Amino acid sequence: DAYDAAELLGWVAQQPLFYREADYVLVHAGVPPQWTIDETERLAAEVAAVLASSQRETYLRGMYGDEPVIWSDALQGPKRWRVITNYLTRMRFCAADGTLDLTHKEGPETAPAGFTPWYDAPNRRSAGTRIIFGHWASLLGRSNRQDAIALDTGCVWGNKLSLFALDTGEQISCQCS
Repeated sequence: DAYDAAELLGWVAQQPLFYREADYVLVHAGVPPQWTIDETERLAAEVAAVLASSQRETYLRGMYGDEPVIWSDALQGPKRWRVITNYLTRMRFCAADGTLDLTHKEGPETAPAGFTPWYDAPNRRSAGTRIIFGHWASLLGRSNRQDAIALDTGCVWGNKLSLFALDTGEQISCQCS
């Protein structure tokens, strides 16, 4: 209902869900274990194309929800777009096959039975690619992996605001107040 809703939605609709530069990939939440980096880029572009099309309203009306909880190539329309969006923007914990748990938001030690942080999933097809992600403030910027660079350090909760310098590989933080 904002007076500038059309302008804001237009800007958001142009923002990528996936960004690749040099040897790094940037996503909001993560990359599901069953997708390669190239698949992730292709599926993110699919959602971006929907956002730039006449189907934007259909996408936005169907975007919110916790199901489906796992990817299938057979998914179509809003369900397909929703699961892609959920992986890229809401994922924290998943099972080895990519089944999502969207309810647990605390640290890795709270993983429900059969689930791990997405970046620790066995046989993760994107392993070895340096993925920069946020969305998980309780990690406080620590994944304990070289290929999963956790950037959310809880600024909104009074902790730190962090950035990652691609040219130096350094994570830089400042205290929020």
